[in-house]
Amino acid sequence: MSGVCVLPFLKPAHVTAAGSPGRQRRHTLPASEFRSLSLEDAVSVFEIEREAFISVSGECPLHLDEVRHFLTLCPELSLGWFEQGRLVAFIIGSLWDQERLSTDALTLHKPLGTTVHIHVLAVHRTFRQQGRGSILMWRYLQYLRCLPYVRRAVLMCEGFLVPFYRKSGFRAQGPCEITVGPLTFIEMQYPVRGHAFMRRNSGC
Repeated sequence: MSGVCVLPFLKPAHVTAAGSPGRQRRHTLPASEFRSLSLEDAVSVFEIEREAFISVSGECPLHLDEVRHFLTLCPELSLGWFEQGRLVAFIIGSLWDQERLSTDALTLHKPLGTTVHIHVLAVHRTFRQQGRGSILMWRYLQYLRCLPYVRRAVLMCEGFLVPFYRKSGFRAQGPCEITVGPLTFIEMQYPVRGHAFMRRNSGC
């Protein structure tokens, strides 16, 4: 699939038992890897998302059918973090073609757009409070710099999450016009194409 960036991490995918001629090579899953998500990952994605968001706000950014929708249309705009083959954190995005987010951005993928709308970032409860969300976002933004059609990334978040995204380089654009029940959001932006020097030195 063109544009998909697979980012292996640290350990090799196999271990050879040395010094014993009768033993077969033993294969293990990578200790940690980053890769785009597929439809086969959709249920694991939704289970992590549901636990993370329902317990806090009572709402999920994406329901299971919407997860499958975006992983069918634009899997290259997702990134999962896997430990021993198990999904522990993920981001799902799609393309958008307007300056600010509107309700249509919640469900539509605009193939000619130059803005990546980040729908959701979630970390499995066992792996929270370890800085994994920040690491995953950093790797995702590095990956977006490898996509020549992406000009910026945007997201909407509740006010208490603004400091978290600011640490990743996002800037608040003001209140988002989208509301979900009683919930209101701040729209934030990250200028992907504003980092030309880093792109030239990123190996893209």
